[in-house]
Amino acid sequence: MHQSPIIILGIESSCDDTSAAIIKDGKILANVIANQDVHEAYGGVVPELASRAHQQNIIPVVDKAIKQAGINKDDITAIAFTNGPGLLGSLLVGSSFSKAFALAMDIPLIEVNHMHGHILSHFIEEKDGSKNQPNFPFLCLTVSGGHTQIVKITDYFKMEVLGETIDDAAGEAFDKVAKMLSLPYPGGPILDEKAQTGDATKYTFTHPKVPGLNYSFSGLKTSVLYFLKRELKKNENFITENLNHICASVQKTIVDILLIELKRR
Repeated sequence: MHQSPIIILGIESSCDDTSAAIIKDGKILANVIANQDVHEAYGGVVPELASRAHQQNIIPVVDKAIKQAGINKDDITAIAFTNGPGLLGSLLVGSSFSKAFALAMDIPLIEVNHMHGHILSHFIEEKDGSKNQPNFPFLCLTVSGGHTQIVKITDYFKMEVLGETIDDAAGEAFDKVAKMLSLPYPGGPILDEKAQTGDATKYTFTHPKVPGLNYSFSGLKTSVLYFLKRELKKNENFITENLNHICASVQKTIVDILLIELKRR
C-alpha cells in the first residue's frame, strides 16, 4: 500500500526574521526568509517594530515557500511553528497564523521549542538527499543571538541542558562589540567578515570564570570597551587602522570561550 507523503509547513518568527519552510518526508523543498531592515536605524531589534513587520511578511513568505516547493496548500499535512523562546509579539504573529491555517485546512498543529529546532535541524535531508545525521547520544553546542547552551541529546525528545550563558549570548556579544566598532546593523556578520583578513592573535581579551559548564560574555564586552577607550586615547584612528585585527581577535576569544567549556565536557 502506497503511503502518502508527509508535507510540513514550518513557521519561524521568534525574532526579526520571518521564515517559512516546506519539508516533504524529511527533505527540504523550500526555505524562504524575509529580513527586517527597519531595525538598522536603532542598532538593534525593536520588538514592536519586529511584530509589525512579521504581520506584513508572513503571508508573502508562506506563499513564496509553497510556490517554490511546487506544491499546493491542500498538499500540506501539518503545520509546525515556533512557540518560544523569543520575542512575545513576534511569536504571537507566527502562532496566530499557524493556528488559523491549521484550523482552516483541518490539519495537525505542531508546537516547536526554538532551541530544540536548532538541535533537530541536524536530521533534515537536503533536496539532493545529502545528510550528516549524528548518532545518539551526542553533545550539541547551540549558539545564537539570544542563547548559548551545551545540550546532551539522548533521543529526539530527550534533551538535557548541561550549561548555558548566565548573561549575554555569544551572538549578542558579536553584535554589541560590532556596535562599539561603529559597524552597521546587523553587526555580527560584518564583524565576522572583517575578521577573515585580520590577525586573531594581535590582541588578547580575558576569559570569564564561571561555575560548571556555564558561559558568560558580559565581561568580554566590558574588556573590549575599556581596551578601545584606552587605545583611542593614544590614537584617535586606532579602530579604523586596526579594525580587521580587532574583529579577528574578538571573534577568536568568543570561539575559544565556547570551545573551552565544550572540551571540558
